Amino acid sequence: MKPLKMLLIAVIVLLVVGCDQASKHIARIRLSDGGVTYLAGGHLALHYVENEGAFLSLGERLPRSARLVAFIAFPLLVLAAMIVVIVRRRDLHPLMLVGFALLLGGGLGNLVDRIFRGGRVSDFVYIVFGRPWTGIFNLADLAIMAGCLLLLFSPGWGRPSSRGASPGARRG
Repeated sequence: MKPLKMLLIAVIVLLVVGCDQASKHIARIRLSDGGVTYLAGGHLALHYVENEGAFLSLGERLPRSARLVAFIAFPLLVLAAMIVVIVRRRDLHPLMLVGFALLLGGGLGNLVDRIFRGGRVSDFVYIVFGRPWTGIFNLADLAIMAGCLLLLFSPGWGRPSSRGASPGARRG
């Protein structure tokens, strides 16, 4: 992998993890009273919670050992696999690289919480539009969603790599 691409990925990952951890630290200090702060005309709400589960608290009632595997060991394997893909594939579209970097940063941000905060992730944001509202989330979750969207809509999907081209493929 080219050094410039590695630097881009490293900068994005470090920015995501840094901003995520800084925002969680501020949320723990400023929102620890259990109240809700509304912003943006009441459409953005800040409320601090500690989540032992995954998205929408799924799995929070699993035994601690199962949560350890599901929310620490498995994500570590997935993040390692993403790093292997990024390093081995030289033909990744730039949007795919940014998408993977956002996924890595968001995943690492939440893993830092899980490892250093007793298996819990700090969540503090939700969006309200009338009756429907989002689940509570954090900046790492937002980075993960943005990374997924970039990967989903990246023009790099479906493009054969030069290493995997069939013998009869046209070269140019």
